[in-house]
Amino acid sequence: MSQSEARFIVRLAAEVASKSNRTRRRFHKQLADNLKDALTSSDTGATVTDRWSRLFVTVPGSGTMVAATRVFGISSFSEVDAVVPADLETIVRVGHESYTEAVRGRRYAVAARRTGRQSFSSQDIRVELGAALNPYGTVDLTAPEVTVSVEVRDDRAYLFSGRTEGPGGLPLGVQSRAVCLISGGFDSAVAAWLLLKRGVALDYVFCNLAGPAFERSVVQVTKVLADHWSYGHRPRMHIVDFGDAVAELQSSVTPRYWQVVLKRLMYRAAEQVGSEVGADAVVTGESLGQVSSQTLRNLRAIEAVATLPVLRPLVGFDKEEIIRIAKRIGTAALSARVREYCAILEGKPVTAAKVIAVDREEAPLDMELVDRAVAERRVLDLRGLDETDLSRDYLWTDEVPQGASAIDCRPANQDDGWRLPGSRRVLPPDFPSLAESLDRTTRYVLFCDNGVQSAQLANLLQTVGYEAYALRGGTGAARRSVRVRDLP
Repeated sequence: MSQSEARFIVRLAAEVASKSNRTRRRFHKQLADNLKDALTSSDTGATVTDRWSRLFVTVPGSGTMVAATRVFGISSFSEVDAVVPADLETIVRVGHESYTEAVRGRRYAVAARRTGRQSFSSQDIRVELGAALNPYGTVDLTAPEVTVSVEVRDDRAYLFSGRTEGPGGLPLGVQSRAVCLISGGFDSAVAAWLLLKRGVALDYVFCNLAGPAFERSVVQVTKVLADHWSYGHRPRMHIVDFGDAVAELQSSVTPRYWQVVLKRLMYRAAEQVGSEVGADAVVTGESLGQVSSQTLRNLRAIEAVATLPVLRPLVGFDKEEIIRIAKRIGTAALSARVREYCAILEGKPVTAAKVIAVDREEAPLDMELVDRAVAERRVLDLRGLDETDLSRDYLWTDEVPQGASAIDCRPANQDDGWRLPGSRRVLPPDFPSLAESLDRTTRYVLFCDNGVQSAQLANLLQTVGYEAYALRGGTGAARRSVRVRDLP
């Protein structure tokens, strides 16, 4: 093996290896393609060789295989220390040279696996290599500190020690496609991950109730799933503006039914998107009994409008279990900053809705609002987005809307004494402490003369979970807004 490259042996998850030959070949090919995508995304310049029951990866230089820990269908992988001819004497000699120091003064075991026709058995390798290393350590087959492994495949033997666990599951893409209703919170992200682990390729449907800052935070959560867990697929996010639909709902539906009817409208939007992308199911993050809309009777009333199967992988999970998985997959910190906008009712919601009653409540609604919102949706290629896109598309506003709190963040050298009526004057150095005390239910608009300072500070506030924007046009736009609104 060249000193300028690293080689790895990759093991298939048990579920893949146990399939019939025909299915296994299909899963195996998909896994190899997904792993190639993962390594290409990591710019490793690696090559993947597909062998029955194993994948072999060669990485130039001293490259790593970190991305493989996020490729579904992989059980584990090991870096190969030596590749030698499939000759018992050579295996024992190289194994002795390679692992003397590794086993010195420690408990060790030798593991061997062999395929093909050789003049020796796996047990011969274990006995002879174990004996060669015995002067340096203590054999312990129950709880070894070091395991020296040898895999013989036809005319070659691969020697390695240690392994890195993969995520298991099924290769992404072997189970068709679904759409996932994503809200950016802990639940929907974890639900999506569990379906990805079962081989389902996902697109995401986001029903936006609260504007660009909310959208940005949800995109950031979903992008973790796309960038780190969706190798072999380019998931898209379908952003449906639900502002008009929610306004119609609140004017036409009895308040205690708002939550249940809102979820129905979201199901309808997801199904429309699903029909266009060829989805076979809708995925949600609903967990039985976690909130009022997720009682068993309410879920029945909500699902009554569905024509596609509704998959709820979290239905039996409690919140602590969900958060543990979110931490593992890398979405927890981002989800913790996402505000809950779906809870549109402050009073007591219905908890045991009947299908006929919800049908009656929903009947006055103009469903063309949902149809139009879906038709006018924006579609993002999540893996194609970068931080510049997130800043450009979500950071700016053209006005100080009614009800927003304006923050004048001009540095001292820009301050000419003018004040926007009702605004708050905060110098840039004071922002770190300010970010800990603002009201998270308020929308903030920041301005300075040239937009540089306000963009940086609005981005800071968005990053820690506030709905905050920089005013495009800076102080000049703020002055014009005074004239437009006829303020003193």
